[in-house]
Amino acid sequence: MNFDINSLVRENIKKLKPYSSARDEFKGEAKVYLDANENSFGSPLTKWYNRYPDPLQWKLKEKISGIKSVPPQNILLGNGSDECIDLLVRAFCEPVIDNIIICPPTYGMYEVCANISNVPVKEVRLTQNFQLDMEGLQNAVDGNTKIIFLCSPNNPTGNSLIREDVEILLNNFDGLVVVDEAYINFSRQRSLSVELQDYPNLVVMQTFSKAWGLASLRLGMLMASVEIIAVLNKIKPPYNINQCTQDLAMKALDNLEDVNGMIVEIVKQRDALAHALMEIPYVQLVFPSDANFLLVKMENATAVYDFLKEQGIIVRNRSNVILCEDSLRITVGTEGENRELTNAMKSFKTR
Repeated sequence: MNFDINSLVRENIKKLKPYSSARDEFKGEAKVYLDANENSFGSPLTKWYNRYPDPLQWKLKEKISGIKSVPPQNILLGNGSDECIDLLVRAFCEPVIDNIIICPPTYGMYEVCANISNVPVKEVRLTQNFQLDMEGLQNAVDGNTKIIFLCSPNNPTGNSLIREDVEILLNNFDGLVVVDEAYINFSRQRSLSVELQDYPNLVVMQTFSKAWGLASLRLGMLMASVEIIAVLNKIKPPYNINQCTQDLAMKALDNLEDVNGMIVEIVKQRDALAHALMEIPYVQLVFPSDANFLLVKMENATAVYDFLKEQGIIVRNRSNVILCEDSLRITVGTEGENRELTNAMKSFKTR
């Protein structure tokens, strides 16, 4: 592997002079701020949010760094992981010319972001047991392949990818290998973020939406080399993470013990839900999961989905997704929600 980030970055991005905000030109604290055309009188709602936030969120990154054991300069924060995906495509993929590779079934936003930027998408399906098709990936890579997007634990299948396969890609592919670890906290697998120093082409994404229970804040984390972070900082919006989100995330990080306890309970409920679902006669298979959801194969999945919707219970019908035919993706709920779901599914057979 001969990784050279300069050969990956788009030429116009190399030449780009990024927007410099008022806060970029000043570091530290001051008595009087008259530089950014803010409302100095504050807001009728609160006096705290009349100033622009730190565009690089250093205090929040430092706190995340202490938990993730990743230096703050190796972290980029996005308006959800979706912004991180979009930034990667826009920074490294020349529209029409370059391409990305995805491994369906997988998270849909990799393809959507590429399509928005008019970047071709190559698909290499997972194997029947939802692992990487290594030969297929090798054959799909060409001189214009800039990014391979992987999801582990994978959405919608719930399984973790074989770590050795990912490492083979990192060692042999000259582009970026992006590993989306949105569900890593529910898995016994160790995050690949500990390998950043060994792999200059590795990008790891995580999120506050799942284990941290803060989906509506829209806060994603991207961890990579300082060089990759510098490229993404050039093109991200200057104030992409608002101050309310930064403040609430800081408070959440102070409650790590509570979050870990919640993760343990979700995993417990996941296992109990899987057992209960397997007792339903028309359920054929509950796939093993390292995430906070289960992929469940069953007879008449679409009919079951429609019936549950009538009962006010919303799950995700994945029956039209490659390798997920006749399957529903079911998020692990509270004990009461899971009981209501399984009771409804049991009653379906008597309709």
